[in-house]
Parts: sequence; structure tokens; C-alpha cells
Amino acid sequence: MTPSAFIHLPELADRVTPAHACGLRLTDEVLAAWDAQARLQGLPQDWRLPTQEIERSRQDILAGWEGEDLWAFAYGSLMWNPGVYFEEVRRARVDGFVRRFALETAIGRGTPECPGLVLTLQRQAGACEGLAFRIHRARVDTETRLLWRREMIRGGYRPSLLPLDTPQGAIQALVFTANTAHPQHRHDLSLAETAATIASACGSTGTNRDYLDQLAEQLDVLGIVDAHVGALAAAVRQQGGRTEPPATTRT
Repeated sequence: MTPSAFIHLPELADRVTPAHACGLRLTDEVLAAWDAQARLQGLPQDWRLPTQEIERSRQDILAGWEGEDLWAFAYGSLMWNPGVYFEEVRRARVDGFVRRFALETAIGRGTPECPGLVLTLQRQAGACEGLAFRIHRARVDTETRLLWRREMIRGGYRPSLLPLDTPQGAIQALVFTANTAHPQHRHDLSLAETAATIASACGSTGTNRDYLDQLAEQLDVLGIVDAHVGALAAAVRQQGGRTEPPATTRT
């Protein structure tokens, strides 16, 4: 990540965590620590997908991609902590999808006793605005292995290559959309129920409400209006959730 990576969005130069500082680059050592945490929390031995299954998914999606840079779409925590080395970042929009807090998590932003919710990309009329990060062709293999481990650790998403619009032109990008068949997918939650969960859940990487605050803050910096996120933030505020940006390092 160099200053030139932010040529289109200089306001993000100090608002994106460098890859080397990302605690979610799930190397073998980090995964071992997460496994130990899962055991302490009483999660089953198979709490995460086998490495072979994750790798098979990656190879299926990226078959034939060799020799080209790869764009990856960010609509949640990847917007401030992408966890990959990238050459360029653009504002981007994917049509036919909206962001929703609809994936239950018992590790990271919640616990088995008090699960949290993380973002998904739901197929629905409308559009989702976020960021697209360009990964250099020489790093695609290494960086996507780590990205797949992070996003597909429990199989809650469906990776796809989808068309995106950017101010600099149309691109095709890797997008992790919702796996609505996953047992932790919660499509049935009302806004009030979602807000109640976010206001109370907390895990090893921080509170669920800080995750929402970081998202709202990054959207505000970019001038992106997301009515659902705004309504959710207001509902969390009514329940006593944090309303100011967190003072801790973004994770």
C-alpha cells in the first residue's frame, strides 16, 4: 500500500489499516489461536470449514484468473481493514444487492452466549456502494488465500465475480455475497431485533456496536448514504449503544 493507491480517494490514506497491521490475516498461527479460543468457548471441533474446502472454493472461483490483477469489493469491515496488499482503491457500486447485518457470529464480534451480527450482501432490489481494492497479479494467489480464510471461515458467504461500477469505469470484482442457506444466516430479524443484538454483543475483536460505528463513520467520510445503516444506528442509539466513533484502533 503506497500513497499512489489512494489517488482517487486521498481522504482514506490514513483511514485504511495496512495489511501488515491487520489482525485478521488468518495465517496458521492466527488460526491456531482462534481454534484455541473456540475450544474455550465450547464451540464444536468443526466450528470452521476445513482448509481443503475453503481452498477448493477459491480455486473454483479464480480458475483461469492467472496473470491479471484482481479487484475485491468491500462493503463492511474490509472498507477500513481490507487485510490485503493492494495497488489502488476506488469507490464502487454493485447493483441488485444491499448490505444487511444478517450473519450470526459467536466468535469475533460475539460469543456463544451472546452472538453478534456481521454484514452480508443480500440479493435485493437496490444497490450497495462501497470500495474496490485492486490486488496486483503477483499477489493474487497469496492475498486471496488469506482473504478466503477470513471471509469463508464458516462458509457464511458465497464468493462470486460480479460487475461493479466505479467513477473510473466498469470493473469485474470478487464479491462475497450472503449464503442464505447457512445455519447462521438470520434473514428473519427485524430492525429492532438487529439493533438489540448489535447494542449488546461483544467478542474477541470488539463490540458489535463498534463494528457498526466504524462502518457508519467510513460511509460518512466517503459521502455514501445508506438508509438502512442510518436507521440501524439510530435504533442502536435508542438502546444505549455507542454513537461516537471508537477511540481504539480499527479492526
